[in-house]
Amino acid sequence: MSFPTRRDMFHFAAVAGAGAAGASASRPRKDVTTYVFVTGANGVAGTDPELTLRGHRTLGVNLPGHGPEEQFHRAYQAPQDLAQLATLPSPMAGVTLDDYVEATVDTVRRASKHGPVILVGGSLGGATITKAADAVPELIDLLVYDTAFCCTELRSPNDYLATPEGKESLASSVAAGIVADPRVIGAIRMNWRTNDRRFLDAVKAAFMAEASEGELLAMLNTLLPDESLQVGGADARGRKEAWGRVPRVYIRHTRDKVIPLALQDRMIKEADAATPDNTFKVFSVEASHAPTARTYREITEILHRLAK
Repeated sequence: MSFPTRRDMFHFAAVAGAGAAGASASRPRKDVTTYVFVTGANGVAGTDPELTLRGHRTLGVNLPGHGPEEQFHRAYQAPQDLAQLATLPSPMAGVTLDDYVEATVDTVRRASKHGPVILVGGSLGGATITKAADAVPELIDLLVYDTAFCCTELRSPNDYLATPEGKESLASSVAAGIVADPRVIGAIRMNWRTNDRRFLDAVKAAFMAEASEGELLAMLNTLLPDESLQVGGADARGRKEAWGRVPRVYIRHTRDKVIPLALQDRMIKEADAATPDNTFKVFSVEASHAPTARTYREITEILHRLAK
């Protein structure tokens, strides 16, 4: 299980680069860079207002099934109807990584008409940006993985979580929040709005250890309950001749307990070995999986400083 979500709290970082390998010479080039953000599990499309204030364009990809109007239901409100939540059909049933990639590529195509594109993915969103870059490498100037999955030697995020480095992850510790049989609704449904203390403590330890209670609850209230059953196990590897020629950045979160630092470093090392002529530019922030607003300001500064 993976988790990044809504832009307001997860703000998946980006770094701009000029003259991406393979960029189309005929594509219009303007001075303003567009940051396209791809959320991870349970997130909705969002942007980075500070980057916008600093003169960049920012937008989030509307992933299939991730619209609040599709997922929120009266049964999810307090007092909750847990029996109904256990059987309500999910808009995420049958949604695949290919569906995420299609939506992302469409957004990139539109954005690329106006200048350079930086495609940013957080956590599970890393799988999507890899496959999007595999589809349209000529339209993407830079890929940014913000404590995100980057699959090269192993095929899927789930495979990486099963490695010795991945087994240190605390992501599975929040399984108590699942409120429906995934086989019944065709998705993973989490009750982020529960007041169960043990669950909230587990979420805090896994995702946002340095946050205050208010920051944690504010973040949880941005999350959608349902996520795809299929994306985490899908083949998320890119081809060397496509994804492998797009410049890329990795932002390490040194306190991450969902994608542990050792696993982040393993994925960086394996990707660099796959494309030795195009390796990651690496930055580090002292943050949990979901950074607080204070920590995210450091990430925004990286983005702004490196944008071309």
